[in-house]
Amino acid sequence: MAAMLANLARPIKIKTPDSDFGRRKLSPIPSRTSIRCLASGKSGERSYTLTLLPGDGIGPEVVAVAKDVLSLTASLEGIKFHFKEMPMGGSALDAAGVPLPDETLDTAKGSDAVLLGAIGGYKWDKNEKHLKPETGLLQLRAGLGVYANLRPAVVLPQLVHASTLKKEVAEGVDLMVVRELTGGIYFGKPRGFGTNDNNEDIGFNTELYSASEIDRIAHVAFEVARKRNGKLCSVDKANVLEASMLWRKRVTMLASEYPDVELSHMYVDNAAMQLIRDPKQFDTIVTNNIFGDILSDEASMLTGSIGMLPSASIGESGPGLFEPIHGSAPDIAGQDKANPLATVLSAAMLLKYGLGEESAAQRIEAAVIETLNRGFRTGDIFSSGTTLVGCKRMGEEVLKCVDSLTPASVTS
Repeated sequence: MAAMLANLARPIKIKTPDSDFGRRKLSPIPSRTSIRCLASGKSGERSYTLTLLPGDGIGPEVVAVAKDVLSLTASLEGIKFHFKEMPMGGSALDAAGVPLPDETLDTAKGSDAVLLGAIGGYKWDKNEKHLKPETGLLQLRAGLGVYANLRPAVVLPQLVHASTLKKEVAEGVDLMVVRELTGGIYFGKPRGFGTNDNNEDIGFNTELYSASEIDRIAHVAFEVARKRNGKLCSVDKANVLEASMLWRKRVTMLASEYPDVELSHMYVDNAAMQLIRDPKQFDTIVTNNIFGDILSDEASMLTGSIGMLPSASIGESGPGLFEPIHGSAPDIAGQDKANPLATVLSAAMLLKYGLGEESAAQRIEAAVIETLNRGFRTGDIFSSGTTLVGCKRMGEEVLKCVDSLTPASVTS
């Protein structure tokens, strides 16, 4: 843990025409360079094994684009990738009868990083819980030992019009949600179904957190805030929930170790309101599993499209899991309508925070911005005066920009 937090990536500055993206401290997160990468010192051949999990719905389409972008970037940056594509989710249920086959998990654990597309779909909605695609994702997170989910929400100047908020409210929004990923009500026991004294059916779950679980996610959040603008807002429901009371107590205690970070607390209902009313007041948010699940999706819509946003899930050791935050969108699957940019940006996060390949990550990020500068848009971010393209064409345009960028245009 200490090694992971000690190596935080500095904010990127990207030179692109007609854009100020990257001139602020944009969503830095812990640079989770693998042990293998540290041991090599980047000398000799830089070779990595990546597990690709296309999944369901639009997952295979967006992962195919990201794979092409990674391959071209690798050839330009002197990197060699070994891709291992494995089934997961509904596709694995159809092929193997389980959402996460043992072979898939073993392959993922033995790789340097994992890139996931999307899972789920109407076809499997009525399955029993242990046979739902989403159960496979929970099993994958547990198997990889990841516990901190980091989701940036940045309103790009090129897409400020796409936000549902007024321009003056949305412009300049740049925040990071740090979500605890493996504790809380999603995993707490006891849970299940039963009957009450009146013989009525009941369902019950348990919100449970230990001090050590809270401490480790709080340390990550404080370090993230320290490298951003030094502001951390801890979101809880400490006025009614004992688990939240402990959460607030532990986060407050740890604040003394980070005197350069301004800590505030906010109840989750107020935080949900403030994200809409005045999102620029937030820099880094840390919260529990269920609150983070909801607030990070809410924050994503400030940007105008969930199809633009990547995420990273990291742990103390082993490969990280990188994925777009959008779902499988079965209604548009196979129609070449998906926006692949969230997955492409997830691939950039994989390079930077999973492998420590900063230059390669910057190349991809700059290529995405340049593609937007050139006016190309998928349907979810299309507006008058821009060029409507499909998933494959968007990928092709990103590839053109990846190939055309010079070192001087990637970083300053």
